[in-house]
Amino acid sequence: MEFPIFKTKIKEVTGNFNLMSLEGRQAYFEAKAGKEIKKLRDYLKENTFIVYLLGKKNSGKGTYSKMFAEIVAPEKIEHFSIGDMVREVAKALKNKKRKKEIISSLEKQYRGWFPLKKAISILEKWRVDTLLPNELILALIKREIEKRKKKALFIDGFPRNLDQISYSLFFRDLIGYREDPDIFVLIDVPEKVIDERIKWRRVCPLCQTSRNLKLLPTSKIGYDQNQKEFYLICDNPNCKGAKMVPKEGDELGIKPIRERLKLDEKLIEKSFSLYGIPKILLRNSIPVELAKKYIDQYEITPEYGYRWDPKIKKVKIIEKPWIVLDDDGVPSYSLLPPPVVVSMLKQMVEVLHLT
Repeated sequence: MEFPIFKTKIKEVTGNFNLMSLEGRQAYFEAKAGKEIKKLRDYLKENTFIVYLLGKKNSGKGTYSKMFAEIVAPEKIEHFSIGDMVREVAKALKNKKRKKEIISSLEKQYRGWFPLKKAISILEKWRVDTLLPNELILALIKREIEKRKKKALFIDGFPRNLDQISYSLFFRDLIGYREDPDIFVLIDVPEKVIDERIKWRRVCPLCQTSRNLKLLPTSKIGYDQNQKEFYLICDNPNCKGAKMVPKEGDELGIKPIRERLKLDEKLIEKSFSLYGIPKILLRNSIPVELAKKYIDQYEITPEYGYRWDPKIKKVKIIEKPWIVLDDDGVPSYSLLPPPVVVSMLKQMVEVLHLT
């Protein structure tokens, strides 16, 4: 299975764009995919679609789909995570009134090999590693989609196992999207990228905002002279300069989720081999030796390093293009989200036959 390199470099588009700001991204997308954005906006006036996002954990599924919605039509497109959905329903079941409403809804939707009462019992005891019946997941998704009426949807986390791929193929017929296309978006990200995203992740203990010391710092960097280490200071003014900290276990990177990553890869391969459903292939990395031909410099993910200057008692930030080894051991640049989304915009126009 090979993900092609997508060219975002356009001869007529010159200058740089600040992809870290909303205004910069809007100008960038208009310059690089303005025609495609207009076609998609026109399409969404009368039509919808369902996208199943398939990628390894921390591959950027939510980031890419939310940015797609942000730039095309946020009022017409919604992203929802199956994991978040299950977590919210499990929590709601602890409230008697909400539990009654959920059971009433599931009684209309649920069809399965477990009695609904048993399925609810499993859900009430849910933990992250709990395996829920496929039929229950399906009923919960149908319930979730009913809330969103006729909107284009990016579904993150379904299918989650090999059996659920079969469910996804017939899913739109079951929920009344008979005339709307469903699409697989497959995302390829080197494991080294995922590993670094986890290892350098930092979270504010007050507002839970997540950033990355190496890849996505805040505007203020602190330095602990006793520990000889740099740290991020939360940008949220309500947090009053709170020190951002690693989550427990993040220092292990992908080690605790290696089996999950293997399963994710099997899911992508299985989905890739299916006929009859359009596929959009997104690639996060590009070999260094090919980058100049295919992308612009500002589309590369920067890597941040830090140096303490004792004379002025300030942290100096060192920025350079981030080079990682892809899964074949090839030195590659990791791309920022916007160029990956440009690829999604253009491929979406093709699979929806809007060209």
